[in-house]
Amino acid sequence: MKELVVISGKGGTGKTSVTASFAALSGRCVIADCDVDAADLHLILAPRVLERHAFHAGHEAFIRPEDCIGCGVCLAYCRFEAVRRNGQSAGEAQFIIDPIACEGCGVCVRLCPAQAIDFPERLCGEWMISETRHGPLVHARLGIAAENSGKLVSTVRQEARRIANEENRSLILVDGPPGIGCSVIASLTGAAQALVVTEPTVSGEHDLERILTLTRHFDMPAAVCVNKWDLNPTMTERIEDKARSWGACTIGRIRYDTAVTQAQLQAKAVVETDAPSARDIRQLWKNLDV
Repeated sequence: MKELVVISGKGGTGKTSVTASFAALSGRCVIADCDVDAADLHLILAPRVLERHAFHAGHEAFIRPEDCIGCGVCLAYCRFEAVRRNGQSAGEAQFIIDPIACEGCGVCVRLCPAQAIDFPERLCGEWMISETRHGPLVHARLGIAAENSGKLVSTVRQEARRIANEENRSLILVDGPPGIGCSVIASLTGAAQALVVTEPTVSGEHDLERILTLTRHFDMPAAVCVNKWDLNPTMTERIEDKARSWGACTIGRIRYDTAVTQAQLQAKAVVETDAPSARDIRQLWKNLDV
């Protein structure tokens, strides 16, 4: 089984459009949308959800008002200003915990003399297994202001691998998150290859360097594709030279094409249309040799 992760140093480079097209060209893959903070692959693949599962990670404190003695110990020791007090003095106070500010450290739970604070697991979002016209899709939705996106990414990848093994599918296509944070690291570790989609801009060049630093740190083979290359051919050549100097291979370019937007409006992958850029993506897929 091979796992290809499509990533980018920044958002908006066309990473998801490329992943959707690869899914259409592959035919026998499992698709994993690991951009759990802002998942959008479902907008193109129109999945039919088969399973939904709650995602719990970390804990949050909750004061039981009927058991609280109003001593103020939780307020005194909370370093995240998550405890709120109503009342003029500690003896008369009613305390609550702001779930957004609570970091789940558990100090208040341990120090409460009345043991009036519960510490349940925090519901952070959900992950789903869906059916699409191009194969199974594992995707997720992180809750508002929720954390632990790296753990959710690992859950999505684990389920994608399970499905690939059960259905004897030889390829897992991962639409990774942008940037170089923990969710990107969780998307990359253990994969066979990374494809970095960038664009011919100064920020694209800078962020490409950051993401290639990351792939080199994990000793992962990386390939680079420049999207909308014809908007700045000089910058494209400069980016490709830099990619090669960092040990990555350059495997193709995708032209700027307004038909990509039209394909998205029709909930289609680019290669499902007759867009000129579809030819570029098909060639890119051949060059990857997956």
